Amino acid sequence: MITKLENSNEEVANQIRRVFQRSYKIEAELIGVCDFPPLARSIKQIVNAPTDFYGFIDNHFLAAILEIDIKEKQLDIHSLTVDPTFFRKGIADKLISFVLKLFDINTATVETAEVNQPAINLYKKHGFIEFKRWTPSHGIPKVAMSINPLSCNV
Repeated sequence: MITKLENSNEEVANQIRRVFQRSYKIEAELIGVCDFPPLARSIKQIVNAPTDFYGFIDNHFLAAILEIDIKEKQLDIHSLTVDPTFFRKGIADKLISFVLKLFDINTATVETAEVNQPAINLYKKHGFIEFKRWTPSHGIPKVAMSINPLSCNV
């Protein structure tokens, strides 16, 4: 079941951070870095985040999180994390499909590490195409992808 999460509630923010920590540790290993900025995100930052959080609940357990922001019909996916216990069960796919159908948007964008091929493949599956590559100050090369959901079968 997918539900909106009240990240301003500290107990919920703790659950979000737990999934972030477990998932981002695996991503940091995949990328090959020790200093991975998402791992430094505090509970206070999650509580005060201006973004919306959606969670995939499996048997009363928060299995995955999708963090988004929508402005002027533009959806920005800030994070998509799945607890490692729930890897390879199609949950991330369900969250992306859900959010692309839920909102009246013109475009959607996402960024990920350019070596994160599983994430890139997932977004491509939903019609996202690469439009930019760069290396931010933290030194992890990134790729940005976008989609116009009106032109795809999502």
